[in-house]
Amino acid sequence: MLLQWCICAAAVLMAQRRAAGGCCCPRAPMNEDNARFCLLAGLILLYLLCGAAIFSALEHPFELRARRLWKQQLDNFTQRYRVNLGALQTLLRQYEEANGAGIRVDALRPRWDFSGAFYFVGTVVSTIGFGMTTPATIAGKIFLIFYGLIGCAATILFFNLFLERIITMLAYIMRWCHERRLRCGGVGVMSSREETSGEEDSLEGWKPSVYYVMLILGVASIVIACSASTLYSSMENWSYVDSLYFCFVAFSTIGFGDLVSSQRQQYESQEAYRLGNCLFILMGVCCIYSLFNVISIVIKQTLNWILGKLRRLPAHLRQKRLKRNTVQPMSSHCPAGRHRYTDGSVETVCDSETDAGAVADGVYVGRRLSGEMISVNEFMVSNKVSLALLQKQLSETAHQGPRQSYGHQNGFSGGVGALAIMNNRLQETSVDR
Repeated sequence: MLLQWCICAAAVLMAQRRAAGGCCCPRAPMNEDNARFCLLAGLILLYLLCGAAIFSALEHPFELRARRLWKQQLDNFTQRYRVNLGALQTLLRQYEEANGAGIRVDALRPRWDFSGAFYFVGTVVSTIGFGMTTPATIAGKIFLIFYGLIGCAATILFFNLFLERIITMLAYIMRWCHERRLRCGGVGVMSSREETSGEEDSLEGWKPSVYYVMLILGVASIVIACSASTLYSSMENWSYVDSLYFCFVAFSTIGFGDLVSSQRQQYESQEAYRLGNCLFILMGVCCIYSLFNVISIVIKQTLNWILGKLRRLPAHLRQKRLKRNTVQPMSSHCPAGRHRYTDGSVETVCDSETDAGAVADGVYVGRRLSGEMISVNEFMVSNKVSLALLQKQLSETAHQGPRQSYGHQNGFSGGVGALAIMNNRLQETSVDR
């Protein structure tokens, strides 16, 4: 009911803005990018409210029971041993301070020997931040600020390049399967490859679907989490559910710190366990981070679908139904009636002059295609979503002018960041489909 109310309110707001077009007081138009941003912000707020209500209903009764139990234990202890309650509370506060420095009742591994410090910096640069180890000195806190600034940026770039390698690997597999089918059918493959690109390793026409990438990353994340949970449940004496919970919290870089692996002083096969723990966390973080970025593409498609329903575009402005996605290589030329425009790193293909806009003296002057709406039937098939617009604007600002187009490896457009890496590499984000 609340979601329907939000959508209706957004529709009324958009209708009022359209009706106010002839007003004497100019207003900034609510374009599709801004509408998508506002809709996403509203849905995230609604998601937070629902999550808060559910977690409060699940966890608040347990918190109240724990408070009552602790108060009973404290009263029983002071009465039994005739301890002053104020002195006992002072001792507990001192223990809380020592706990922040890594002191525990049970014997644990040293926090700041080389292996403990390496585990700490790994949680810093991966943005997990369990919180079981924190710098206590002023020099350590200041050094952490600069160390984390560079380390987190480099690690995020590593995760982005990992996602790029996954998509490229799937493109190679698609091309290899296609060439294998041609060989089995007795058809040569060199001619089709030459038509697609002059380079032998070009992947311009081979773009896996975002749903295939999401499925592969999801299966890989589940396999890694289940394997790691089996290891943690046997080595840490956790339940399997707690182990799965720790895997998601660690792999998603949430890092609550209530459960932390490899913290006891001694383990059986300790070195092998610590090595396996680091490898599982590394692979899990890479897969979950990439999965989050791919899911964001699906969320953006959903937002476009909702905005398409709210806009109710006229029939002559709707996109033409796109052809069904295939793994066939794409031709390097535009068919008759289609115009290709290249501006920096953004390349769009328009179906007609209505979509393309005006062309004067070789300069393309048309409306932006980054937020074109999709219909219900096109939602599960394809969607013209240009994720390079913001990247292009930032690049032009940084270089004080439009960037020139250069050739890139594997025939893909360049860029930095997860959205720029996925741009024009998947079927759903390809602008020349």
